[in-house]
Amino acid sequence: MDYERLRTGATAVGIKVADGIVLAAEKRVSYGGYILSKAGKKVFKIKDRFGMACAGLFADMQTLSRLISAEISYYEVSTGKPMSVKSAARLLAVVLYSYKNFPFLSEILFGGIDEEGPHLFVMDPVGSLIEDDYAALGTGGAVAIGIIEGRYRSDLSLNEAEKLAVEAIKAAISRDAVSGDGIDTLAISKEGPAEKFYPV
Repeated sequence: MDYERLRTGATAVGIKVADGIVLAAEKRVSYGGYILSKAGKKVFKIKDRFGMACAGLFADMQTLSRLISAEISYYEVSTGKPMSVKSAARLLAVVLYSYKNFPFLSEILFGGIDEEGPHLFVMDPVGSLIEDDYAALGTGGAVAIGIIEGRYRSDLSLNEAEKLAVEAIKAAISRDAVSGDGIDTLAISKEGPAEKFYPV
């Protein structure tokens, strides 16, 4: 598989702290040197307890967010129980792996909060699943992860984690020509989800 085809322009980050998780991504949708849109949403709220931030092909991000939302809803209606974050992440990984011959060209950060606390997972296009405290993906990911690694602490508040995510993406935007046009964030805590937009 040609993973370079994933690099259509995007920077996405995720940070887990004691109170919840923060997902963030910039809004530019570009193909090569062409900017298709300055208003692309790459952070997706799924139900009220889960979220996804993606880098890769925009149509694949949208399709995957709808697909996993439907699968979680089906499970919860069928069983009468809420799905855990780990189970939802594993389900998404299975979906990705089932398309390994014709993969969704997206890298994914998936996370949420449940009775066990917050969880953040990193996935590649064929469903590799890694749980981590923080991660950065996409063309600006190398710059963003440097900012996060230098400032991350597990005792950060959710608000501090959101500020760190925004700073990391701003740094990536300043160095990555195919990232830009504002930042969407999704913070998920026990109180529920909170979405924000930060102009750049």
